Amino acid sequence: MSKSRQQKLRNRKRRIKNRLRQRNWKAQHKPMFGGSNIHYELSERTKGIAGGGIGSIAKMVRTIGLAEEIDSGVHVLKVHLPYQESDHVLNIAYNILSNGKCLEDIELLRNNEAYLDAVGAQRIPDPTTEGDYFRRFDEQKNIEAMMTAFNETRLRVWSQQPEEFFEEAKIDADGSLIETTGECKEGMDISYKGSWGYHPLVVSLSNTGEPLFIVNRSGNRPSHEGAAQRLDQAVELCRRGGFKKITLRGDTDFTQSKHLDRWDSDDITFVFGIDAMPNLVESADALPDKAWKRLKRRKKYEVKTELRQRPENVKERIVKLREFKNIRLISEDVAEFDYSPTKCKKTYRLVVVRKNLTIEKGEERLFDDIRYLFYLTNNRNASKKEIVFDANDRCDQENLIAQLKNGVQALKAPVDNLMSNWAYMVMASLAWDLKAWFALLLPEKGRWKEKWKMDKWTVLRMEFRTFVNAFMMIPAQIIRQGRKIVYRLLTWNPWQPVFLRAVDSFVNCNLRC
Repeated sequence: MSKSRQQKLRNRKRRIKNRLRQRNWKAQHKPMFGGSNIHYELSERTKGIAGGGIGSIAKMVRTIGLAEEIDSGVHVLKVHLPYQESDHVLNIAYNILSNGKCLEDIELLRNNEAYLDAVGAQRIPDPTTEGDYFRRFDEQKNIEAMMTAFNETRLRVWSQQPEEFFEEAKIDADGSLIETTGECKEGMDISYKGSWGYHPLVVSLSNTGEPLFIVNRSGNRPSHEGAAQRLDQAVELCRRGGFKKITLRGDTDFTQSKHLDRWDSDDITFVFGIDAMPNLVESADALPDKAWKRLKRRKKYEVKTELRQRPENVKERIVKLREFKNIRLISEDVAEFDYSPTKCKKTYRLVVVRKNLTIEKGEERLFDDIRYLFYLTNNRNASKKEIVFDANDRCDQENLIAQLKNGVQALKAPVDNLMSNWAYMVMASLAWDLKAWFALLLPEKGRWKEKWKMDKWTVLRMEFRTFVNAFMMIPAQIIRQGRKIVYRLLTWNPWQPVFLRAVDSFVNCNLRC
């Protein structure tokens, strides 16, 4: 980073800190929000955009060769009049990264001259053109080609990571119901919850939170349908990426017992939940007392200051007052025994958690109860406690799915049939991938290695809306100079040094195919 740029960042940081410094205020007689003498004028030559961070994403896309990968692999359009395949795909992702919530928000961008200059485009597809493009995905092979293009680019991003990144890949799988109020969407069906819509499958890499495969399915399909095939594809992708160890994780719907022997023979570790079937409960009940060990959960966080007094538990008070039935956890114990599922020839390790509960009604204790949770694994080296915690960590995928649903708005059904909505989900999820790749390409070497490494993983785990507000929604003046497009940043925020470090790293590395 140049000295002049560093000086400007320091000056901006100093000015805002000066305004926000601690003061001994006197009583104020008027509100802080003033600004009554406000006038609006139209600029003749100066142009600017609210989302100045989009230039960094466009620069990264060129660096990693994403557009070329899409254009060489996806062939939906017979004639390019005037847009390429990558123009349509990136238009969706850029709209979401520019704080767009739906397809209609593209219309605002295509009528924004400064935005068109900022991304170097004479024009971009409008919402109806994008809708028509989704409907052209009438064959699954085209969507598969698009996911392949994303994953080939993903491999180039992974190749820039340090050696410890490749120690172990943890791959999670889960389904999510997508409800729609439409009545004419082909492929929709009624789910087990009684809602109409679709039931997409998400297979993701837990290490980075990247969705590796998204598969749209009818709303009445079981959660695990097609999961084994996608897990195999994810394993192949991670091995190509250089990961030394692969672990598959899923809840009780994803046990995949007929594939376990094959995965075990292929040196793939797995940790799957398994239903508390009567025979398993009977085996757990038969274990001797000495087989059980008390399970101590990890602390949610470390108290960095003084331990504060916990406020009143309002929920518990209301439950007791109204004499609702209340299930309270007293303690947890863990044990294990060997078990061979019906469709397996091999015997695996079954770790069981015994939850010791008490059932209450109001202030009265009714009776005690015991419930079991079972985890099937071929990992013989980890302790019972580590297996349980690893299985529980899979729940972090729920946060990813929530981000794809509500932050990125990717798990939606805005088009008219199963295939076109699948295409939309994959394209929209690219916005989340671009966020992840932005973080992964941040440098973490040199004098400030530890701090930069912490910045990198903070950005990687950042919620999507936080990322957009911190890194994308940076007001910038757009200046076109010969062959250059200059983004002149007009404001400062605490993440700007990290942002500029990322932009510099895109200049210095070349990963294009």
